[in-house]
Amino acid sequence: MSTYTLPDLPYDYSALEPQISARIMELHHSKHHKAYVDGANNALAAMAEARDTGNFANINRLEKDLAFHLGGHVNHSIFWTNLAPGAGGTPEGEVAAALQEFFGSFDAFKAHFNAVSLGIQGSGWGVLAWDPVGAQLVIQQLFDQQGNTAQGTIPILQLDMWEHAFYLDYQNVKADYVQAFWNIVNWENVSQRFDAARSGAASTLLIS
Repeated sequence: MSTYTLPDLPYDYSALEPQISARIMELHHSKHHKAYVDGANNALAAMAEARDTGNFANINRLEKDLAFHLGGHVNHSIFWTNLAPGAGGTPEGEVAAALQEFFGSFDAFKAHFNAVSLGIQGSGWGVLAWDPVGAQLVIQQLFDQQGNTAQGTIPILQLDMWEHAFYLDYQNVKADYVQAFWNIVNWENVSQRFDAARSGAASTLLIS
């Protein structure tokens, strides 16, 4: 059975300062993200045991555990690469053109994304995703690690709005954290994800 592993960060824990402190990055990556990886592996192992024994009494809980922990692993793996030291600014090329096409302007996109992220009640993520059905970019609120997003949409850019992502640096002033996020967005990574999402995404979902 395949197992999930914690990915290495493409930069040092201190590399995103002052936007995100080294203390937060270390705790977030080595503790929180690792817990999602371990949780997903534990859920898979328990499911395998259930199949071997024929005892599916806990299968509903295990399915929820896998969705939550695997969602956390995927979300964080995307998030780390969406960030880079010395990044930020504005996108160029096809990403810039797409934001203009689907949201009217980059500023309008940012305002929409900020409102969605700050409007999350409880824990979750702000997500810019590619919708292969409508062939368009959409902004979504992802609740917890796995809820409230349309099946089949492909994340392009994600912002972690769980308190563990910002509280040590920004306390309850979430707006300052969201504003700081734009100073470290890795638009090159977003562009790569945008290209990958559009190429073959519809056929993957069996949409002609």
